[in-house]
Amino acid sequence: MKLFFDARYIRTDFHDGISRYSYELAHAVARQSKNVTYIVSSDEQAAMLPDSAKAVKIHKVDSWREPFTSMRLNRFGPTVVFSPMQTIGTLGKRFKLILTLHDMIYYAHRTPPTSAKGIIRLLWRLFHLSYWPQRIILNRADTVATVSQTSSDEIAHARLTKRPLVVISNAARDLSPLLKKPVTQHKTPPKNLIYMGAFLPYKNVETLISMMRHLPGRTLHLCSKISHERRAELQRHIPRDANVIFHDGVSDDVYAGLLADDAVMVSASRAEGFGLPLAEALKLGVPCVVSDRPFFREIAGDGSAVFADPNDAENFARGVQSLDDLAERTLRSKAGVVAVDRFSWDESARVLLRTTDSLTR
Repeated sequence: MKLFFDARYIRTDFHDGISRYSYELAHAVARQSKNVTYIVSSDEQAAMLPDSAKAVKIHKVDSWREPFTSMRLNRFGPTVVFSPMQTIGTLGKRFKLILTLHDMIYYAHRTPPTSAKGIIRLLWRLFHLSYWPQRIILNRADTVATVSQTSSDEIAHARLTKRPLVVISNAARDLSPLLKKPVTQHKTPPKNLIYMGAFLPYKNVETLISMMRHLPGRTLHLCSKISHERRAELQRHIPRDANVIFHDGVSDDVYAGLLADDAVMVSASRAEGFGLPLAEALKLGVPCVVSDRPFFREIAGDGSAVFADPNDAENFARGVQSLDDLAERTLRSKAGVVAVDRFSWDESARVLLRTTDSLTR
């Protein structure tokens, strides 16, 4: 059996969500199986793979050749190909195929990613006006994977595929090796509120900014890259005398340091496939206040995070204030570490390899 893993979504500058998922899962699979070949589109990607990993180099995922990818892969004789996305070309494939759909966010929130330019933005919106284009794509696979049980339930409810669904879960990085000092929590209320994530409308950063009206003396840190236009739009929402810092992108070690410095992780997102920033904060032992939505409850369970109404800034502020007591923060932080340990890259790799084996019987 020859498993080919499509690693072409690994970014060589900085990881986004798909890149992180591809990178971590690729390394976890390599720890459990030597019979894996990785598909890359550059030598730089190949250098980011596990030591001694076998790789074949083909075109980039955004190449005009992508619809014909399977024809090119046929030459290498794969038994099963796993793709961390659903867009790999399937014309003429002579192997079993596992495609991944991370979530259904863009059916409810059709604003394209900022990386989409020109006519791609129009095609993106048109694609998500109906389920039938996605159904055609997913039914070309032999199995469809997704990253959480919440996403699996949503895909099944929408009847997006007739193929078997499997959860190959996302998981949290352990940020603790990046810390110069341990996570710090004081008896006084936490002074820092940390948001990591995109600034698309469904991420609902406006609620986080508006809640600062009710949290004087605290600072909201917006860690991710942001366009000049979106920053100007959000700045108009900042209440008078509120402390809001736009970091416009931070390194992993700076991000870990912000979480560890007398902080609470916050997210008022209305939609997620998994909620990786929540999982990373919980794993680090950082208290969290997040939207009361199924995707966050799947990760945190009961008693780990504080859940708040993403449509009510004052309610969100009360969620933050509920963690002013050190004993309460400590209790929830310990519960969060236990909750998030249910998810691991090694377990996700085992699920992928079991799925691969089942397709070859």
